[in-house]
Order: sequence, then structure tokens, then C-alpha cells
Amino acid sequence: MEKKKPALSPREIVVFAMLGSILFLSKLLMEWAPNIHLVGMLIMVYTLVYRKKALIPLYLYVFLVGLCYGFATWWVPYLYIWTVLWAVTMLLPKNMPKKVAIPVYMAVCGLHGLCYGILYAPAQALLFGLNFKGMLTWIAAGFVFDALHGLGNLAAGILIVPLTSLLLKLEKGIQKT
Repeated sequence: MEKKKPALSPREIVVFAMLGSILFLSKLLMEWAPNIHLVGMLIMVYTLVYRKKALIPLYLYVFLVGLCYGFATWWVPYLYIWTVLWAVTMLLPKNMPKKVAIPVYMAVCGLHGLCYGILYAPAQALLFGLNFKGMLTWIAAGFVFDALHGLGNLAAGILIVPLTSLLLKLEKGIQKT
């Protein structure tokens, strides 16, 4: 009988645990700034480098947030809201020229932040019994915070290409040894 290759190597388990922890720590370090963080940018970097496997550090981050702050109703949208960014990033062409990739990645990251309240709203409506008008009111009430979130993500998005290049070089260097 042939031995099956494990889904993740021990090195990958350690790397993904570290990357998920970096997501969580980056969020903690940016708590002083309302809705401004590096999470969206890092999720895009991880997705560009690790593709489907980027879901591992992403959901480790989601789990750590729940563990630290409580698995309450506010946490439920975290189960899908970051996956939307991962999915959009997966749909982007793989080999865009840097001159195109930088503004595209920045725009995607910024739009995810701007649309955060819209993405969050359906869960709020279902969990708290809001009708469509109530859901729209909830979105409108949080628009200022979503705008800050979008601007912060847009600014952080400038780091996506250089960090992706760095992480790819590190991965190639490790695989050679």
C-alpha cells in the first residue's frame, strides 16, 4: 500500500499558525485606530502566496478573535466576511504586471473595508430580526466607520505587492534547502 501524503506538512502547520497569529496580533496592535488594521491586506497577501491554503491562517484568526473577545452574535459574520475578500482575491488574475497589480489590490482591499458594513448587515438582520429598512438604517449608521475602514485598507493595500514578493522569495528559499 502506498502512503498518503498528509494534507499539510509540519512546516506548513507551523507557518500557517504563525501567519494566523500575525493576523490576530496586527489587529490587537491597531485597536487604538477605529476600523483601521492590516487584516485585509494580510489576507490578500496570504491568498496571493498560498491560494486555497490561505483559508487556514484566515480561520485561525477568526477563531482567535472569538476566543479572545467571545463567540457572541457580533462574531458570526466573521465566519464569512473575510472569506469574501479571500474569494475575490482568488478570482484576480495571477500574473498581473506590478503597475496594474498595485492599484487593483489597493482597490480590492479598500472596497472590502468600505463594504464591510454591507457584508456584515445580513447577519445582523437575521440575528436581530431587522427588516430590510432596518438593515439599511444599520448600514447607514455605520457608514462613517466603513469609510474609515475603506481608507485604512486602501492605504494598507500599497504593502500587498512588496509583502507578497517577500513571502514568495522566503517560500522559494526555504523549499530549496
